Amino acid sequence: MRVTDLEIVLNRVSPVPLYHQLARQLVAAIEGGILPKGAFLDNELDLADKWQVSRPTVRRAIQDLVDAGMLVRRRGVGTQVVNDQVRRPFKLTSLFDDLAAIGREPVTAVLVLGTVRADDEIAEALEVAPGTEVVHIERTRSVGGQPLAILRNWLIGDVAAALTADDLRARGLYALLRDRGVRPHSAVQRLGAVAATSTDAELLGLAVGAPLVTMRRVMQDDGGRVVELGDHRYDAAHYSVELNVIES
Repeated sequence: MRVTDLEIVLNRVSPVPLYHQLARQLVAAIEGGILPKGAFLDNELDLADKWQVSRPTVRRAIQDLVDAGMLVRRRGVGTQVVNDQVRRPFKLTSLFDDLAAIGREPVTAVLVLGTVRADDEIAEALEVAPGTEVVHIERTRSVGGQPLAILRNWLIGDVAAALTADDLRARGLYALLRDRGVRPHSAVQRLGAVAATSTDAELLGLAVGAPLVTMRRVMQDDGGRVVELGDHRYDAAHYSVELNVIES
């Protein structure tokens, strides 16, 4: 299929920039297999004429996908679909380790690392009394210069003792816990979706209202003790979760 055959619908009165709307629809076409890996894009002038937008709008949308690893520009050849979206297995691992395992180089920014008193919701999840001091961590994780996730975690105090920002930048949280004798064993995970808030949008470089994948995880160690609550948000354009389904 030629890219110029795609039916692109743009809302010209929306506060979401046209390039961002265009980029999202190209992402959906790539993820849905409408534009398969190896397909070439038409030149920017033809695309701008087809979709009735300016050439800079098309160029910005395409550059966003190049930066995200879904397209690649080849001099003398053109722009080609490669689709390097992060597809993560649904299992008890850290995003850092999953990215490293597929040859990506995660970059972590530590925004918060300290103790807080557990409110009712956090206390219930961690099975501690409200007001108990717990360790709160907030990070962003990027790949190839593209922000991918906002990771917020709360841990019971003794398992996260002496964690440093350098530790969290260098390794995944679960690897750090194992070093401290904590063995992640099982978890209850819940996936969802939300529209990006202004805070989410700023941290992930997105428009307010952009779709995000959410994951809430409550993890137990091999002794049955609840040790971690995770509340994570991922850019839906660059992140998906894979499940293995077996007939019963």
